[in-house]
Amino acid sequence: MPLTDLHRHLDGNIRPSTIWQLAQEFSIPLQQQNLEELIQATQVQFKTTDLLAFLQQMELGVSVLASEQACYRVAYENVEDAKRAGLTYVELRFSPVFMAQAHNLPIEQVVDAVVAGCKAGSKKFGVPVNLIGILSRSYGEATCYQELWALLRAKDDIVALDLAGDEKGFPAIRFKQHFKLARDAGWNITVHAGEADGPHSIWQAIDELGATRIGHSVAARKDPHLMDFMAKNDISIECCLTSNFQTGAFTDIAHHPIKTFIERGIVVTLNTDDPGVSGIEIADEYRLAREVVGLSAKQLAQIQLNGVEVAFAGDSVKWELLSQSR
Repeated sequence: MPLTDLHRHLDGNIRPSTIWQLAQEFSIPLQQQNLEELIQATQVQFKTTDLLAFLQQMELGVSVLASEQACYRVAYENVEDAKRAGLTYVELRFSPVFMAQAHNLPIEQVVDAVVAGCKAGSKKFGVPVNLIGILSRSYGEATCYQELWALLRAKDDIVALDLAGDEKGFPAIRFKQHFKLARDAGWNITVHAGEADGPHSIWQAIDELGATRIGHSVAARKDPHLMDFMAKNDISIECCLTSNFQTGAFTDIAHHPIKTFIERGIVVTLNTDDPGVSGIEIADEYRLAREVVGLSAKQLAQIQLNGVEVAFAGDSVKWELLSQSR
């Protein structure tokens, strides 16, 4: 069976060993005295208070990205990690502004480095990779325009645009024009919604931004009409069980709405979100879904096929993934 990860943040999966080595290389002081302490600091040990607290866990990783080559290395290692995890296809998403901020790197150079690193990693490790650009809504509309222009410079190497960050403080409606430009460029749209806000946030992502995939979407469980609309109109959900627990989006994993979404006919995929921060891999998500949520082998197999169906990939890539499983 093909194994995909469609909601995987490249900048949320920086190896602790790489953080440590880059800190030494660029003489960046760390509070941690050794690698073991650094692992404790970069990975969520149980859960955080909310989404914004979870996002702060990512900042230590990007604090050592002091050069274009460092960004290239992180991108390359993400593909190697995908290979080690047994993924047969992966979509890596990243925010160039977030990666650039600590050392004021030119965001265009960050985009170029990530693209080059992923291409080299895909060639080396034989894992098909597609990139999703992120607009970090927490920085506001003006900065997101700068981020969008930098991403559009590499539009042929990016398949989709995402909106992430402070969902409550910066609602999707504020970025309507950004996403119109993205759709005009031929990109697919996926949006973080219904993670830290209610069903209205998901409606905005669909109606105002044109999303065909929703990241997390746990709040959709509160709106039966929304769930029916998503099922009827092929709006899929990128579920991330561990992340939902750690961010406080949904802490009762045994009763996670993923089962409700499946029963409603919504196409669902399983994903890691930020595997480096969460200290997990894709196998852990499937184990949770099987052993805690109680999904059947048949449901899990369908989820694996769903990953191919809703991937932002061409028909030839999807056919190759499916043919390998036969």
